[in-house]
Amino acid sequence: MSKPLIGITTYLNPAAWGVWKMSAALLPAGYPALVQRAGGLAAMLPPDPDSGSAREVVARLDGLVIAGGADVEPERYGSSPGPRTGPPARERDAWELALIHAALADGTPLLGICRGMQLLNVALGGTLIQHMDGHTGGEGVFGSHTVKPVPGTRYAGIVPGAADVPAYHHQAVDRLAEPLTASAFAGDGTVEAVELTGGGWVLGVQWHPEMGEDTRVMRALVDAARDRAARERAVREGEAPVPALRERAGSGGG
Repeated sequence: MSKPLIGITTYLNPAAWGVWKMSAALLPAGYPALVQRAGGLAAMLPPDPDSGSAREVVARLDGLVIAGGADVEPERYGSSPGPRTGPPARERDAWELALIHAALADGTPLLGICRGMQLLNVALGGTLIQHMDGHTGGEGVFGSHTVKPVPGTRYAGIVPGAADVPAYHHQAVDRLAEPLTASAFAGDGTVEAVELTGGGWVLGVQWHPEMGEDTRVMRALVDAARDRAARERAVREGEAPVPALRERAGSGGG
């Protein structure tokens, strides 16, 4: 069976390599490496000024990862920037929000990582805590803490017990969007995982699985993407009824 194609969003930042210093589409190597270790093919998705092309991009993917990165601009959820909120990445916000809505509408399996989970919550009407302490190992250093699943959730089916996870974030879910369910928590009550209620395969995690050795979350995304690709292939070949094509995301799909 062919490997599913997993798109991963990227940073857009100044960078230097060799004799060059210019804007670059960047992605920490841990992201594509984790997709590959989990059995998928990785494709980088740089921000596109034409957010209208998101649906066409998503249509060519089997699964989508919204990667970590800059703080979501508070205006996106009706707030003003706090003193500890980082500078906005407006082009990336617009592009990734368009990708999220396209994936939800199309039933494409979706995994949000750190910022990606926060943006998923914002996309569906939730808000964020703009600053909190205790979820890093210091400036530029990943910390580690324990995450406990909520029994009966999709995440609990992937990781049944408590797990120590690599983390680096200073923002988190505040008001949870109505279409989402909190499916894991840290010891201090921080929401650590969210998932779409009664819809397709949509999961967000607040930590950084690409910085650890545990492939279970990414492997679950890759498996869901592979299953979806197989259903679509069966439909094209006339071997399955059209209603089996995809699990719709429901009214929260945007």
